[in-house]
Amino acid sequence: MSDWEVHAVKYADRDNRTRADSFIFDDNHDAPHAMDYYMWLLRRGDRVILVDTGYDDGEARDRGRPIRIDPRAALAPLGVRPDEVDEVIVTHLHYDHAGGLALFPNAHLHLQAAEMAYATGPCMCHDTLRMPFTAGHVCEAVTRLYRGKLSFHEGDAEIADGVTVHCIGGHSRGLQAVRVRTTAGWLVLASDAAHFYENLWLRKPFPIVVDMEDMLEGFTRLEKLASRRELIVPGHDPLVRKVFPSGVAAHITRLDKGPDREISI
Repeated sequence: MSDWEVHAVKYADRDNRTRADSFIFDDNHDAPHAMDYYMWLLRRGDRVILVDTGYDDGEARDRGRPIRIDPRAALAPLGVRPDEVDEVIVTHLHYDHAGGLALFPNAHLHLQAAEMAYATGPCMCHDTLRMPFTAGHVCEAVTRLYRGKLSFHEGDAEIADGVTVHCIGGHSRGLQAVRVRTTAGWLVLASDAAHFYENLWLRKPFPIVVDMEDMLEGFTRLEKLASRRELIVPGHDPLVRKVFPSGVAAHITRLDKGPDREISI
């Protein structure tokens, strides 16, 4: 079978952060450290798979974290209408990855069973663990389940020829990375298994974590899944847009051909 196109679609960013927000252990903890917010679109022929959904204006207002472009409009340059998206891989249920589920009402969801159990279980009694979740997004996933529009996976699973998911955990209990066959080799969308290249390459954990051991072992797992380390795409790093080729619009980056510049951290 042919390889997949992979596009990173940036819909938001946040510049009022420091390195303490990105790394548990860092000597320069008060230095600025920006973050980008992405969805990812996979396409082969007529088949389209969306990986994560971003979040909408309502969530942006509630959290005081504005979006640059509505996720639906962000996909328009790729010729994708929200009502035509019939398949979404949800890497995890945090607000910035599952906050737009309602924007894609016809989509069948792919989610790790461990993530649903985590997001609806006793861990959510703790404010710190509950903070990245929004109840309405979790309820939307439950509603899809009751409509027959959600498939659970446990660990590794094939979504399509050349597209697999792999439970990493760490940051969230059922966090899954997505492995995609491309012309450049096996590319891995790490999502929040590695927010930044620095998390992965220097083994520096991200502060929002439910299981530190899973997070650290997940870095090694990502490297084993990818054809080479440069084909691991972090979930929030602005550097992705500098080292991979530009896409069909200013907020879109083409990933499936591999980076065309050296990755330096």
